[in-house]
Amino acid sequence: MPQTQRPVLLIGGSGIVGLEAARELRRRYPDLSITIGGRDIGRAQKAAAEIGNATATAVDLSRSDLGLAHATFGAIAIFVKDQTLNSLRYALDHKIPYIDISTGAFEIGPEAALFIHHPDRAPVLLASQWLAGAAVFPTLQAASRYESITSIRIGAVFDEQDMGGPAAAADYDRLTSAAPASLTVHQGKDLWLTAEQGRTTVTSVDGVPLDARAYSPFDVLSLRAATNAESIRFDFAYGQSASRRRGESYSTEIIIDIAGRAKDGTETSSHIEIVHPRGQAPLTALGVVLGLEALLGLRANAPAAGLYLPELLIDPSYFVGEMMAIGTRFDVAR
Repeated sequence: MPQTQRPVLLIGGSGIVGLEAARELRRRYPDLSITIGGRDIGRAQKAAAEIGNATATAVDLSRSDLGLAHATFGAIAIFVKDQTLNSLRYALDHKIPYIDISTGAFEIGPEAALFIHHPDRAPVLLASQWLAGAAVFPTLQAASRYESITSIRIGAVFDEQDMGGPAAAADYDRLTSAAPASLTVHQGKDLWLTAEQGRTTVTSVDGVPLDARAYSPFDVLSLRAATNAESIRFDFAYGQSASRRRGESYSTEIIIDIAGRAKDGTETSSHIEIVHPRGQAPLTALGVVLGLEALLGLRANAPAAGLYLPELLIDPSYFVGEMMAIGTRFDVAR
């Protein structure tokens, strides 16, 4: 059976981001079969009924077969941190395309090692960039106008009311407390900053400086490989977004600054401010959906078995265009 005729399994698909992704997937592909998987079968069934043409199943990450020994899927997306790696093992054992969004840069080793032992079974997409690509793709689109890049700095403002469900809170606690240090690039060299060394500020889109710290989602890995920038840093501020200071609901903000040499030889810089008025969930869901779209070959040829970062499968201009289509606001100054 072709991959696109098999259901897409969304592990954690009844959570805030997972359900948002299911809705977006259904909006784009009305005929695509979806299976909502999770620990709570009742919640999964409710989510499946809402989106239509969907089923629900219990998923047990403590089991090597996930409790799904006889199930066949076109792709698997997981919205929770699987510290057993059983979901990835299951995908590789059954040659199912797989996307993960909850791994820190310091945690990449176990997933990479498991894939290296089984390199020819399925495409595996490591999409643990900030909000599954919402910062790295606009950065790469802007970087394409440069001959060489001196520095890239990304600031993310995450509103404290935008945390989402318990899985997101657990990810936040793990990635901000368990990380030994945060990866940056300084003068062309990898530099890991401790929490104290990484303290800084991020200027919100309304000009208010916020306490922040260095953070290392996969954006730093992607941008290091793709741009060869001399310096790369991702800073994270957790607090109040500009929209909430105005008395509105929370939003999510991404501020990107690039400096370097343009293709005409002149020194230049870019400043990009990105805001989604509904917070992080729509952008994260979009990143997962565009990753699934690529893995399933819904717009182009499906990738061969391999270990991928999102920018190897998705064009930055397409990703940015889809961000705009779901209501993301861009303010660009050059």
